[in-house]
Amino acid sequence: INLRDKSSAIEDFENALRVSPNHSRTGMTFYRLADLYLDQGNYDKALTNIKSFINHPNPNEEYLKSGYSIYDNALFAIDAIKHPKPFNPVNAGPGVNTRYAEYYPTLTVTSKQLMFTRALPFGRDIQEDFFISLKTDTLWGESTPMPENVNTDHNEGAPTISADGRNLIFVACTDETGTYGEQRKGKGSCDLFYTKKIGTRWSNPTNLPGDVNSYHWETQPSLAADGKTLYFIRGLRGKGVDQRNSDIYVSHLNEQGKWGAAERLSDIINTPFAEESVCIHPDGKTIYFASRGHAGMGGSDIFVSQMDNQGNWSKPKNLGYPINTKFDENSLIVSAEGDVAFFASDREGGYGDLDIYYFKLPREFQPTSTYYFDGRVYDKVTNNPVAGHFTLKDIASGEIIIISDADAVTGTFTVPLPSNRQYVIEVKYEGYAMTSLGFDLTYNENQTTYHLDIPMNPLNSNTENVLQNIYFDLSSSNLRKESNVELNNLANFLRSKPSIKIELGGHTDTRGKAEDNQKLSADRAKAVYNYLIQVEHIDASRLTFIGYGETNPIISDQEIAKLATEVEREKAHQTNRRTVYKIIAQ
Repeated sequence: INLRDKSSAIEDFENALRVSPNHSRTGMTFYRLADLYLDQGNYDKALTNIKSFINHPNPNEEYLKSGYSIYDNALFAIDAIKHPKPFNPVNAGPGVNTRYAEYYPTLTVTSKQLMFTRALPFGRDIQEDFFISLKTDTLWGESTPMPENVNTDHNEGAPTISADGRNLIFVACTDETGTYGEQRKGKGSCDLFYTKKIGTRWSNPTNLPGDVNSYHWETQPSLAADGKTLYFIRGLRGKGVDQRNSDIYVSHLNEQGKWGAAERLSDIINTPFAEESVCIHPDGKTIYFASRGHAGMGGSDIFVSQMDNQGNWSKPKNLGYPINTKFDENSLIVSAEGDVAFFASDREGGYGDLDIYYFKLPREFQPTSTYYFDGRVYDKVTNNPVAGHFTLKDIASGEIIIISDADAVTGTFTVPLPSNRQYVIEVKYEGYAMTSLGFDLTYNENQTTYHLDIPMNPLNSNTENVLQNIYFDLSSSNLRKESNVELNNLANFLRSKPSIKIELGGHTDTRGKAEDNQKLSADRAKAVYNYLIQVEHIDASRLTFIGYGETNPIISDQEIAKLATEVEREKAHQTNRRTVYKIIAQ
């Protein structure tokens, strides 16, 4: 029986059972039929036959485990078809799709830049290159190729672009001569490579620094929005290895800028079968991936799993029918907002081969909606751009959410931030005082962006630096615990600059008695002074403190009186109430 001709094979096995129902001593005819019917999407007959195999008095033990897998798949598929998910895929249009194959999409956090792989004819072979399309209103514009130092005569595939669109990790494999292309060196069959956009130029790609690449096969990377977590697929090579199996791994970027040894995700996610095309959402805790090992419609299905606060992944959920079908599905990515998903398909009605589509993702599979936060870092004196290195933390927990850098040429940045949190951003750059700002993303469900320009004071300027994230109890000098992140950042800055001495200053608004405000401002400055000495162990000789009371407002009472609403006026008073530091000696 020719198993490659599946329709004929089904007919031959059915005829064999009609002639002699008990002809197979181990029930393998039932197993083969169940496997074939599953592949054809005839789930009722697949279930009937696999039950006959499992309940056979002498089932072939070697196939019993995979038999239970067929049983689970058939049972799931029958129920999934009875309860279909809403699914209305829309072609991304002629700006993205052509008569050639387009696949492996990757999206920036703004959802306005789409990068993907296109397979072009190259003599008798296929040439894989990267293209970018920018969104204008509701349409995707005509795609343009990446520059020639990224797109080469060799194949480049499976890109993952950073949230801000300035860092790219992709896959390159050896050709028949064993090389990766001009000026590219690798460690194995397929390796991950890295390139960075500075201004308008992409650097020459290099082998991803660190311990991710190996003798084995590394592919299909997905860079988390924090810029320091990388998920990817590894297929093992060597004797005795099942090369049909591939698993999801994760690596973390260390302080030296190198990727650490990769860790295989737990068996909650990985199975003895192939896991592929992993995608980590910008919320940092939701992954989408394809698997042949979890219960599904047969073939490769798409699943979603979420990480809890202890770092454990939930049991994967199948995205259901008709998102998943009897065919292979993979390469799903989800927008930062979490409501739109992109994938590749060769379904009818497209422009040719594989096309990229998008659809409304059912709410039950959506991740945490994620804002994007953008702005510009600049010198407060000259207004020139500064390539500030910034760290974003959750004020409540102190958890580092994002580590990134502003563009070295423009000073601009774009990063995603999960909603319903309060954040503190610390910006550092050599020759400048530490700058710290805070912002709240807990108040506006309809907000999707947050813009914040960040001025930095040179070390030699005598300008005050506002510590925006110092909090006190009402009319008190008692520091609240939310201040710890800010105070720790300031202490670390002082440790990194051991010769610097600072003055800590307290300011109030003009409401209340002047003498009370003077005392309160001095007490608050002293509270910060004491914290730095007693908790952070900063040498007291490097610190002084002073209370300015209401004498130096940023916004005058006259300006405040002209504001239209009470909300605006209260915000102005809050701006005047501040804790600051000045560099008084270097």
